[in-house]
Amino acid sequence: MVKVEPFAVEQATSPISLSTKLTYGAIRGSEELRGHLARVYSAEALRGLPHDNILITSGAIQANFLLHYALVGPGDHVIVHYPTYQQLYSVPESVGAEVSLWKARENDGWTLDTEELKSLIRPNTKLIVLNNPQNPTGAIIPRSTLAEIVNIARSQSITIHADEVYRPIFHGVSPADSDFPPSLLSLGYENTVVTGSMSKAYSLAGIRVGWIAARNKAIIEKCMVCRDYTTISVSQLDDAVATYALAPHTIDNLLHRNIQLARKNLEILEKFVEAHTWACEWIKPRAGTTAFVRFSRDGRPVDDVAFCKLLHDKVGVLVVPGSQCFGRDGDFQGYVRVGYVSETEVLEQGLAKLSEFMRAGYVDDVPLAR
Repeated sequence: MVKVEPFAVEQATSPISLSTKLTYGAIRGSEELRGHLARVYSAEALRGLPHDNILITSGAIQANFLLHYALVGPGDHVIVHYPTYQQLYSVPESVGAEVSLWKARENDGWTLDTEELKSLIRPNTKLIVLNNPQNPTGAIIPRSTLAEIVNIARSQSITIHADEVYRPIFHGVSPADSDFPPSLLSLGYENTVVTGSMSKAYSLAGIRVGWIAARNKAIIEKCMVCRDYTTISVSQLDDAVATYALAPHTIDNLLHRNIQLARKNLEILEKFVEAHTWACEWIKPRAGTTAFVRFSRDGRPVDDVAFCKLLHDKVGVLVVPGSQCFGRDGDFQGYVRVGYVSETEVLEQGLAKLSEFMRAGYVDDVPLAR
């Protein structure tokens, strides 16, 4: 049991020494930062992860790009968990790979069917891409499903990539639960690789620090070759702040604060949904900081793009249209993504404005989806 002490900024020491010369940072990321990440990943695995199996990048967006650019190309086939962050299927397509979307079942809690995964695999399938916890739904891929995915991939020698940027913000599942999702790296398959970031779970988007961590060091070396064409190193200042945040004396306090904020704010959002069941429904998120809420009228989805524009123009609240930002071929009509882990008072103010809009302009002004 970890004892979490109250986090006080005034008690903190500076993560940056003023005597440090601001030359280029360590190309792969500082040994201290990679060491902290190796400790985090090793804590739940039977086999430790060496720090040389980690590459520091300028955010997870660069980590994802480098990984896909390095591993796939024309003639390859990639299977991508869907819905997800658009980059995870658009980058493989942009480098010439063919992409199949492995669609989560929205009528069954955004779960995945591993029999469908088997049917999607082709002789040229190079990569399976997961997003766990899932953006935008806040759903998780449980341990049992992850184990099945690993067994399927291992039998075909397919590499698996999991974007784990929202890990470990779990608020609807406990580590004591049998299906609590471990990091993909802990499941004993050599060809597994994950990407992560300081932006989501650690609330430090202002420092552009992400990473690639792989069981197979050859994957890191391939990414290093590609990285030489984009970035020499991350900023020394960003590296130092990330190192401080992930240090043993800081990380537990930081995550405790963020998980508690997520839980508190999710309760507030849940009350909003329950008060507006005549117009919206959802599958309550179990992790992360985003929710996918479906708005409808008379049983039909609304035009989510028009809804978001009207909401912004009339009351100054911004949410993301699901069909435009996360859907293909008309998928997710009526859905909007709500980022709910802001300061609590900001969320409360935004939901109050949204309620005002629902009372005054929703029925008459928001068109139905075509």
